[in-house]
Order: sequence, then structure tokens, then C-alpha cells
Amino acid sequence: MLGRGRTEAREAAEPQFIHSIYILSKSGGLIYQKDFTKAASKLNTNDHLRLGGLFYSFNSIAKDLSPVMDCQGIEVLETETFKLHCFQTLTGTKFLMVADPKHSQMAKVLEQVYELYSDYVLKNPFYEFEQPIRCEKFDTFMNELMRAKNTPEKK
Repeated sequence: MLGRGRTEAREAAEPQFIHSIYILSKSGGLIYQKDFTKAASKLNTNDHLRLGGLFYSFNSIAKDLSPVMDCQGIEVLETETFKLHCFQTLTGTKFLMVADPKHSQMAKVLEQVYELYSDYVLKNPFYEFEQPIRCEKFDTFMNELMRAKNTPEKK
């Protein structure tokens, strides 16, 4: 019993990093990708494009094969080394977040990312829908959000 409590406390104290954010257009194109940890930055641009395309394809297959009515496809993909969470908007835009496997606030963080996207990308008169996101304010606030989420709380 005593050892188990220590393990749970240690796991709760371990930082839960968000490694990467991907935004896919409704047609499956990668319109935004950003790494937030050194571990995630090992991939090159082509790797990120392939990952976005693969997820889009797997998500479409999962949606078609699902026995659940009105299934939106893959929502969470869990492995021993990472967890991928997908938030899909009504317009079909997909927000993907790759984080540590024990991360517990992924849906909430993706909603915050979507708010930033709505405020700084969609309301930007120079942004063309479905095109790569090149909005300085969006990048600035995204970096601030991820820095806050990736900084362990001090007790």
C-alpha cells in the first residue's frame, strides 16, 4: 500500500508534455504544424505531411467501418509512448495533439487551441480558408499557451 501511494504521487508530479499540434483541412491537407518539445522536433517537413495524410486516411477508414452511427472517426489513439487526441470541427477541420501518454487535459487544451484558431486565423481578413496558416498572432498565442501547459506547476 505504501509503495503504491508513492508511485501514484510520483506519476501525478511528472510533467505531462504536449509535443506537437497539427491542424488538417477538411480535405486532409496539413495547414499547420508546430513542435513544442525537442523530442518531437526530430521529424522533417515531409514526415509531418505524411503523418497528417496518414491520419486523415485512417480517420476516414475508421469513420466508414465504425458500427456506431454518425461516428466522427478516431478521437483518441493511445500507445505506451504517446497519446494522440483529435478534435474535429463541424466544418471538418481536424486539430490533432500529440502528448505524453498520461496527459489528462488533452480535450480541454484542444478547445483552447480551437479558440485561438477562431480568434486569430478565421477572423484574419488575409487568411484564405483551407490554406497554410501564416498568422503571427496565432503563433504567438499558441506558443504562450503551450509554454504554460508544458511548464510543471510548482508546489
